Amino acid sequence: MTPPTYILGGYQSDFAKVWSRHGQDISDMVRESTLGALENAGLDASAIQSIHVGNAFGELQRQQAHLGSMVSQVVPELWGVPAMRHEGACASSSLGVLTAMAEIEAGRYDCVLVLGVEEFKNTAGDVASQNQNAAAWQGHEGIECKFMWPAAFGLVAQEYDRRWGLDRKYLNRIASLNYANARRNPLAQTRKWQFSELSFTDDDEANPVIEPGTRRQDCGQITDGACAVVLASARFVQEHGLNAARLPRITGWGHRNAPLKLLDKLERSRSDSYVFPHVRQTIEDAWKRAGVSGISDMHGVETHDCFTTTEYMAIDHLGLTPPGQSWQAIEDGVIDPGGACPINTSGGLIGCGHPVGATGARMLYDAAKQVANAAGPCQIEGAKRIQTLNIGGSCATVVSFVVEAT
Repeated sequence: MTPPTYILGGYQSDFAKVWSRHGQDISDMVRESTLGALENAGLDASAIQSIHVGNAFGELQRQQAHLGSMVSQVVPELWGVPAMRHEGACASSSLGVLTAMAEIEAGRYDCVLVLGVEEFKNTAGDVASQNQNAAAWQGHEGIECKFMWPAAFGLVAQEYDRRWGLDRKYLNRIASLNYANARRNPLAQTRKWQFSELSFTDDDEANPVIEPGTRRQDCGQITDGACAVVLASARFVQEHGLNAARLPRITGWGHRNAPLKLLDKLERSRSDSYVFPHVRQTIEDAWKRAGVSGISDMHGVETHDCFTTTEYMAIDHLGLTPPGQSWQAIEDGVIDPGGACPINTSGGLIGCGHPVGATGARMLYDAAKQVANAAGPCQIEGAKRIQTLNIGGSCATVVSFVVEAT
């Protein structure tokens, strides 16, 4: 079992904010999330012994790299603290969390700041879309399309349809649920968005096809945003007189990678029960390290839904249904608020928003708030154990955490 890593506090920016419209940029996002997390944790900057920054596209979107050192640039109280940046596409800040946990478990440091940050709205949408293609194998994916990621996950939908059959009404239901959940989240990008009665149907005007297999409402929302968490060892918690029993803690983790190219992954799994076997292994690794038997021990899930297809895939890979039968959990209300295992009560990437480098940290922070009974209108009643599932690219980088509290 994994030694517990405690989550002392965190901070999420408003994902509806377009920072460039306020004369601000990624540096301001770093400062706000860092100071917000310290305040929420009740700590002075002097408590932070190491820093990890998750970011995927800073060089392309803002021509800004070297973001580890950006933290002390905008928060001078952290001058001299070791820091590094992590890039793993949409799983970038989850990689930062894994590294921070390793430092804590090794005894190097006892209190570590992890933040994820991404700025997308400072460029035109087609430019941001093109920049995101860097998370695929440029020039080698073999997918004829205008928009890489809607096309890639449209192919995943087609793969499910080929193997088991796929009724699009279940993808539309996932979209509808996540947008509805986001309306209760005061930090969600889409909390004020309005939809018509046809928005969550296959109506070609209200919900047009973006690429084969993917319609408008299937797509997660690329946005600006930052999220930070403060992680600590049991020793730090004890020495500072904190009540360990009341603190959220990471008790399990999984991390696996697969090659960049989507078609290679689909071909490799042709004879497997799961479309992405390494995703299932990542989830099982997290359960094993947390000392739990499986999804029945979870009170909810924060999962990657860059597209509705991704969440549909997550449902069966998490074991909520047999492989290929994710529709059952949707049909039976298992994933609804109030269901047996609510998914993405935050709104997920579709409703809350997807600032790529910040998404892993945001998932973790939302899981921590759930088990601390601090999730406000998004709270799952009685939640004491939540699992996250964060992926980068076409499931090339996969990370899962189990977060719990007594």
